[in-house]
Amino acid sequence: MPDKKYDNPLTAGINITHTAQPCTLVIFGGGGDLSRRKLLPAVFNQALDGELPANFAVLGFAIEKMDDVSYREFARKGIEQFSRQALDPAYWSDFETRLHYLQGSLDNPEAYKQLKKRLDEIDVSFGIPGNHVFYLAIPPALIETCVSQLKAAGLVMPVDDHSPFSRIIVEKPIGRDLASAKKVNATLSQNFDEQQIYRIDHYLGKETVQNILAMRFGNAIFEPLWNSKHIDHVQITVAEEEGVGTRAGYYDKAGALRDMIQNHILQLLTLIAMEPPWIMDADVIRDHRQDILNCLRPITPENFDQSVVRAQYGPGFHHGEDVPGYRREAGVAQDSVTETFVALKLFIDNWRWAGVPFYIRTGKRMPKRASEIAIQFKSVPPILFNANNDQPLEPNVLALSIQPNEGLSLRIATKLPGAKLKIFPVKMDFRYGSTFGEQSPEAYERLLLDVMAGDATLFMRRDSVESSWAWVDNILNTWASSRTRWIPEYSAGTWGPLEADRLIESDNRKWRML
Repeated sequence: MPDKKYDNPLTAGINITHTAQPCTLVIFGGGGDLSRRKLLPAVFNQALDGELPANFAVLGFAIEKMDDVSYREFARKGIEQFSRQALDPAYWSDFETRLHYLQGSLDNPEAYKQLKKRLDEIDVSFGIPGNHVFYLAIPPALIETCVSQLKAAGLVMPVDDHSPFSRIIVEKPIGRDLASAKKVNATLSQNFDEQQIYRIDHYLGKETVQNILAMRFGNAIFEPLWNSKHIDHVQITVAEEEGVGTRAGYYDKAGALRDMIQNHILQLLTLIAMEPPWIMDADVIRDHRQDILNCLRPITPENFDQSVVRAQYGPGFHHGEDVPGYRREAGVAQDSVTETFVALKLFIDNWRWAGVPFYIRTGKRMPKRASEIAIQFKSVPPILFNANNDQPLEPNVLALSIQPNEGLSLRIATKLPGAKLKIFPVKMDFRYGSTFGEQSPEAYERLLLDVMAGDATLFMRRDSVESSWAWVDNILNTWASSRTRWIPEYSAGTWGPLEADRLIESDNRKWRML
């Protein structure tokens, strides 16, 4: 990497602005569900907030039969239903002129020639200097075809100071194990430079996740305590209320470990556990996150039963209605052993975190939709206010709520009013919505803006993807070698199986109630 110069390396990057550069956003799979629900509403909200440059356009590319007019109607319906902000008809009349569509097949070289021709026309019309962002909202099996055709059509520019930029956004999953992830990454690197590749994880675009670094390194009260001397353990919970729904075909081949832990949760872990970066630079921060993945203690057959729990949801209740168990869902094999719930106990073997357990759990058909990172500090000594062994004080907990109500809270001990000395835990609570009085931007809004600005901080690098798969593969391989035909069940609408409770209670700890 070339050396970077900063006027003052101690303060550079503190007031960070993300300025989107003039470009055309090309959405492969532009007529699909992700485009309708997330991408087009995200671009609309960016435009409404004044975040996009005047020289900007969108080109949807897909097999569905549409033209510019019908694609604009497709986008309008998606925005009306899913946008964070209401569609303003007066503003829409200008915005829709930036939306274009090209029908084509991803495996047809002629379609890419038409794409190049159409992009040239759009660039001229909107004064765009040849900058293109390619979003692959397509099945993983089509990535190799798409990127090689882009290269062959001359749509991938070199990385230098004189050429327009070409950037590509790749959705998860990046493979289904280490070997397949390496194959996808090799395909990408044969056609794009690593600086041009943005592997997107929408969890990293959530406001509270972005705020982790500001919370840790922008406040003097937290970082001195952020180590094994003061922290007892960390819990990360990602609970989903719904079942597999229409994703059964994909999910039954993936499971919770691949779907949630390999990408979303391990990336949250790296942000919580990383060392302080010396500057707010994308590669510096990603280097520090990679260090955490390098320090993850492998889960081996020797410590497997004490570290891993998997389960499936069985029949139960959702909002008072009966719901079927996982094996009864449409599209799921009746003898499936795919996990819909995983609980893990893991350790980071470095100086800061030695001996601190990280408890992770994620599952479907749980009582509520909630994602939280909770840092539980060690208890005060058993003297003074904590001298009663029968009623010990509750420890301090810093909880970061990622969804649905983004914010953070800190539990502290305080005295109840009155003549008697009684200690009671209270919660100091901060919520983005109530404090700032407006809804936080959606994750895709922030992440798309970052790509247009060339900021890769919140995106996964190749080494990060492959390191996380290498760690997860140990678990997958142990499961595969067990050849089990049954895994524990938990009733739909509950917080998981008894085995998960035993995992943490064997250490004299318990899961937090969310």
